[in-house]
Amino acid sequence: MDRAQKEQLVDELGQIFESSGVVVVSHYAGLTVAEMQDLRAKAREAGGSVRVAKNRLAKIALEGKPCESIADLLTGMTVLTYSEDPVAAAKVAQDYAKGNDKFVILGGAMGENALDVAGVEAVSKMPSREELISTIAGMLGAPASNIAGAIGAPASNIASILSTIEDKAAA
Repeated sequence: MDRAQKEQLVDELGQIFESSGVVVVSHYAGLTVAEMQDLRAKAREAGGSVRVAKNRLAKIALEGKPCESIADLLTGMTVLTYSEDPVAAAKVAQDYAKGNDKFVILGGAMGENALDVAGVEAVSKMPSREELISTIAGMLGAPASNIAGAIGAPASNIASILSTIEDKAAA
């Protein structure tokens, strides 16, 4: 890799560190190509990405970025799992680590906040952006349906009372 390619890689990594909601750093020693492709596919489905980069170049890219605190985690065979959604990458990494002993989470960063292994696990248990949006939409729709039900209920109650009175009068 020549100097121009290294500079381009540092720029790409810098953009990743700048724009990602969460970055998870993991060791992947011993993973097969098929297992790595599986991890990449799962990350892509969740809206995230997986990137293997030279640690020295990644440390250069981290300088001055909000998640600069993860530089100490970049030792050995590391892989970066990242996403704009602050939860997606953590969920993918945590789920993959449960099913594969060769994939070991070291920690990560969520903006300026450094995350240890327990922090990554806690973030992975949070609801995703889509889940939060659907919950909020459901909450917004619920009052309208309650109001409609409350408005319609007295009319149905009156109708049932009138029919009961008619039945008694007819009998």
